Amino acid sequence: MLDIYDLYQKMESNKILLSFKGAITSELLTSILQIVETRMEELQDSNKERKKVFNILVEILQNLYHHIDDFDVEGTAEEVNNIKSSIFMISRLETEYKIVTGNYLLSENVEKLKSRIDHVNGLEKDELKQFYKETLNNGEMSLKGGGGLGFIDIARKSGQKLDYNFIKIDDKYSFFTLIVRVEKVKKDN
Repeated sequence: MLDIYDLYQKMESNKILLSFKGAITSELLTSILQIVETRMEELQDSNKERKKVFNILVEILQNLYHHIDDFDVEGTAEEVNNIKSSIFMISRLETEYKIVTGNYLLSENVEKLKSRIDHVNGLEKDELKQFYKETLNNGEMSLKGGGGLGFIDIARKSGQKLDYNFIKIDDKYSFFTLIVRVEKVKKDN
């Protein structure tokens, strides 16, 4: 039996503002963003922090929404729902916000995605800005309407390297985890 109080305590001790597992829809995106914004206002975070976290959240959640249907899934309804679901969590820690996402992807796409993130992580702030401009101006758009700006934009806005992991599930699927840290504004004493 699930001990809901134990789960509550774990979420509380990890300072989790919001946690979600399921299919990402456009309606859900709007709701998640409203909930997080309201919680940040209640916690009296600065406008600068709220704006920064909000903008990063928009990009992260749009990535999940636009890329979850990149593959067809066969199997039972439960298997399909599981693979088509994402997990999202945001924590408000003492010095940072931590945004964690997870989703399935085709194992054949792991190396390309890993290479893309590693490239972004290898760039300094000025190089990242230049790469963003180059990517924006190259005119190539994906089938999903993006130009490959997502990870670049997240890294620029967060000012941090992107932390990620891939877990091979089987020959067809892997599970991708992305962790984005957003430093809180230091308050003067």
